[in-house]
Amino acid sequence: MSKLERYQAVLSDTAKAGVYHMPQVAPDPLIEAAEGIGFAVFRIDLSHAEDKAEMLGAIGKAMSFPNWFGHNFDALADCLADMAWRPADGYFVLLRHCDGIHGRAESDFVTTLQTFEEAADEWREQGIPFWCFVEMQADGINWLPDIP
Repeated sequence: MSKLERYQAVLSDTAKAGVYHMPQVAPDPLIEAAEGIGFAVFRIDLSHAEDKAEMLGAIGKAMSFPNWFGHNFDALADCLADMAWRPADGYFVLLRHCDGIHGRAESDFVTTLQTFEEAADEWREQGIPFWCFVEMQADGINWLPDIP
């Protein structure tokens, strides 16, 4: 089995989908695998996010949330739970450069990750894989597992 096929098999496993630490590998093979099986792929750069508002703004913009997105955690949960504007066989979210926002707004960052985890749980009930990978170098997210 090639690396691409292995990644596609893992990403197709709805039971394992959730929020994971991005392994110390280039994300391109995972993204290629996700796109190859019909997933919507969202790359979200959080390197310039200084606070909750900027973090949620970056997420909303990168994921093309509807105009009614209210830039709060309830609205984030609503948008992640209903992706009607971007139907797909699965969802792959890559949160890039998270060290800064983790250091500046740790509580809000953790709440954001919990919101993504809740969305993954909801999608799992519908049989649709929803993955969120968190790219971070710093300590402090050891509770996030690496990709299975």
